[in-house]
Amino acid sequence: MEQKLFEKYGMTVDEGKVFFKEGDEGQHMFIIQEGNVRITKNIDGREHTLAVLSKGDFFGEMAIVTQTVRTATATAASTVQLLQFDREGFHSMIEKNARIALNVIDKLCRRLQQANMQIQHLVRRNERGLVALNLHYAFTEKSGGQSCLEYSKLLRELALNMEFPQEKIQKYIAELREKQIVKLENDKLELLDAGRLGDIAETAG
Repeated sequence: MEQKLFEKYGMTVDEGKVFFKEGDEGQHMFIIQEGNVRITKNIDGREHTLAVLSKGDFFGEMAIVTQTVRTATATAASTVQLLQFDREGFHSMIEKNARIALNVIDKLCRRLQQANMQIQHLVRRNERGLVALNLHYAFTEKSGGQSCLEYSKLLRELALNMEFPQEKIQKYIAELREKQIVKLENDKLELLDAGRLGDIAETAG
């Protein structure tokens, strides 16, 4: 942790604190330094955990960039140390910390890249195709020709990106495993057939 950065923007909160609730106006974003934060969303009248974030993860960034309302609820799952930025503080921080700025920009660019096709799937209520699409992007972004992804981390990222319960994503990935498009072993999801995964992402109905 950069001590000067924490002295200026840092805070420590106890387990159970709610940082913001779904539908709240957004004023701050957060970068976790220690501990865990649970992201949840109400889907069909039930509260679902989308992800449990840990050190190095950030959340609430869309409120800083687009000034939109919160689309999920964030709660401390343990004692948490984090950095909190309002819009002005965020701008000041990224001017002096290029690594953090590039990390946030990369995540936002990937969201925009996927947005158009995700909207098409959502209009058709094509959840299967939406999961396949996000898997396809996740494998495509791997550098050096690698074809394996850390499964637990992947579930967390997909749940956040799509705002789906993790159990629903697991169900569709299980279907892909049955078709031998992907293989899961020791928390590693391996891509076996990129062509068929791409076809499902584009055309599944």
